[in-house]
Amino acid sequence: MTLLKAGGPLKTPTRLISLDVFRGGTIGAMILVNTAGGWPGAWAQLKHSPWHGWTFTDTIFPSFLWIAGVAMTLSFGRRVEKGDSRRRLLLHALRRAAILFALGLLVYEFPHFDHLRIPGVLQRIAVCYFLGAVLFLYCGRRAIAIWTVALLAVYWILVKLVPVPGVGAGVLDHPDGSLPQYVDLLLLRGFLYTPTWDPEGIVSTLPSLATLLFGVMAGNLLRSDRDAGEKTAWMFTAGNALLIAGAILNIWLPINKNLWTSSFSVFMAGVSMSVFAFCYWVLDVQGWKWWSRPFAILGMNAIAVYMLSELGDSALQWIPTAAGPLHRTLFAGYTALFGPGLDSAMWGLSFDAVCFVVAWAMYRRGWFLRA
Repeated sequence: MTLLKAGGPLKTPTRLISLDVFRGGTIGAMILVNTAGGWPGAWAQLKHSPWHGWTFTDTIFPSFLWIAGVAMTLSFGRRVEKGDSRRRLLLHALRRAAILFALGLLVYEFPHFDHLRIPGVLQRIAVCYFLGAVLFLYCGRRAIAIWTVALLAVYWILVKLVPVPGVGAGVLDHPDGSLPQYVDLLLLRGFLYTPTWDPEGIVSTLPSLATLLFGVMAGNLLRSDRDAGEKTAWMFTAGNALLIAGAILNIWLPINKNLWTSSFSVFMAGVSMSVFAFCYWVLDVQGWKWWSRPFAILGMNAIAVYMLSELGDSALQWIPTAAGPLHRTLFAGYTALFGPGLDSAMWGLSFDAVCFVVAWAMYRRGWFLRA
């Protein structure tokens, strides 16, 4: 981990404000759903879809992977142009992936340190980031597209056609008997999210990598010589095409975040591309930036904010006299007036506010935490 001390707000001539804002909005949404979604009566959109289908919450993790692909492409692309060797950049990617993986282990261990979960959110980002770096550094743009399609096709074939011993092939209506579950129990039994299942398991990392590669392709478009208006039009077109393609693929392979199905990967890449295209057009093309500062501040210190929110929420839940009584004291009135949904949302928004204050203080001092 590196704490950059810029002596003031971080400014670079090539920095995309829209990417920081999209990342900040995504991290803010993540804090909201992670802290609010666990309370009884929370709104359905603040929870993951139980199985097939998707909610607002299900859009957040793939957005992080997509953003990682864009950011890596822009950063590595500039460094290659300046003469950095691919070997040096690959070692940088490996170091960053190792740090993210270790932070992910800490998130799930804290505060009890009694159950090691090897898969996880940061762990998946770390693995996909490193593999994506290898492909970006050693493959051309056409090869990246081929890899993306191949990963989605191979995963589709695996989950639909490869038989699970004693069960058969193509079990997708529940985790029990699915190929991803079988592989995880075979290789990681005792180190999963639950005794029998982990949504960030081994096999579903293949389409997750495809999600990041969709971001790499968007980053290549942003690095191209096309003018800003043309880039915006291409991103909107590609985003809507991916949304339609994902909806069509859903007919044969349901959109499912837990399995990270190929249809889910395609559809969520469309969501990310479309939302980012709007941010890019509003902020970097039109220059309407007056509303964006809070999101950009969160986005510039995404790692610090993520760790603060996850460890802070875990600490409060662990202390018997903290989370429950504090929640009732601050938000019980919302439950009485509006039902249990709003009070859980207000709890999540309060976490957002605390994290923003910390991020703002770091921004004012020019502190930026980088893996």
